[in-house]
Amino acid sequence: MTQASIRPAAAACLAGERIGDCEARKENGLDRIERVREKMDRVIRGLAGENEKRDACIHLYGVSQFCAMIAMKRGVNVELAVIAGMMHDIYTYSAGETKDHAHKGAEMARQVLISMGSFEDGEVEQICSAVYHHSSKKKKHGELDEVLKDADVFQHCIYHPGALAADKERERWEALKREFGIR
Repeated sequence: MTQASIRPAAAACLAGERIGDCEARKENGLDRIERVREKMDRVIRGLAGENEKRDACIHLYGVSQFCAMIAMKRGVNVELAVIAGMMHDIYTYSAGETKDHAHKGAEMARQVLISMGSFEDGEVEQICSAVYHHSSKKKKHGELDEVLKDADVFQHCIYHPGALAADKERERWEALKREFGIR
């Protein structure tokens, strides 16, 4: 097993960090990601059909991982990007509808993040802004917002690699392919 295939906290411990340092990392970041994942896993488990559960899991975890990759490349806060990716469709999967899901999801995400009690106000605002704007693919917003939009497009296009990107995502997909050297 390579270090890349295990969780970052475990990789840090295996790389020689002191146990206290690993515990501090867990308390100061990685634990927040895991707690958000657990909350979203409960939402996914609440879905009716097995295909719906599978699709939600693939999409949320896929977008979250693409958020990490894009944020690393662009120098954006990776932890907040991962969390925004996990939460971006919270309303869709909780309420079972997509109408205005980004705006309604931002409020739902805000309530969840505040209830967790481990996020600063500015962090909540950044995550919720990204969730709020993630469906506005043709407009530009903040750095984290753009990471989430691009990760959402990346996941849609990579999941169906032979299909054409949706009209609203095509321009963004072409820019992503150039940025990441994809032909």
